[in-house]
Amino acid sequence: MDRPTISLVTGAGRGLGVEVARQLAAHGYQVIVTGRDEARLAEVVAGLPGDGHRALRLDVTDAEQVQALPDRVGELDVLVNNAAAYVDWTETATNADLGAARAVLETNLVAPWALIQALLPVLRRSAHPRIVNVASGAGSHGDPDFGLTRRGGAAASYGISKAALLALTSTVAAELAETPVIVNAVCPGLTATYPGAEAMGAHPIGAGAESVVWAALVPDNGPRGGFFRHAVPVPW
Repeated sequence: MDRPTISLVTGAGRGLGVEVARQLAAHGYQVIVTGRDEARLAEVVAGLPGDGHRALRLDVTDAEQVQALPDRVGELDVLVNNAAAYVDWTETATNADLGAARAVLETNLVAPWALIQALLPVLRRSAHPRIVNVASGAGSHGDPDFGLTRRGGAAASYGISKAALLALTSTVAAELAETPVIVNAVCPGLTATYPGAEAMGAHPIGAGAESVVWAALVPDNGPRGGFFRHAVPVPW
């Protein structure tokens, strides 16, 4: 018997994650929304179109919670690694609080890595498995506005963590190249998820989420191991 396509979105209690979950649900997916605030997750699930959606409390940096996910999830077709941490825009590599930097790397790099390891056996049982890593132009050498060489070293730990996430994407995609599991990274672009973002030229949150959802929907002969914004390859 056919079943709905099931997706899990981390960091789905607010911002981009909520809209990604909403758009996936609008495509007919059953969505597992995860985050640390159970009350907020329940609100998100209640607002999603369709039915069969679930909320799971998950701290992506908690190794025990991540390891328990396969049993809690059961079946899965799409993993969206959206949860992210950020420090101060004024932070540079030479003045960074390395404790704070480690926390950013734990959330933005180690957590997606751990989630891929934990959930890959479940994804392998899917007919059309997808892994989508939400990266950023801040981790790219090629982004003309916010790339690694364009910020004067600002937001160091965030950019470095997202560059590492892109490297993880390529590495995992290469390992899984001969399998049905398709792995890509996406940049949602500068998105209006915080006050003042519009003044910096941010586009609506729905447009940013579309980039993420596009990678979840790529066909079986679609791209692998790439970095995309609005379905267009981004150099990195």
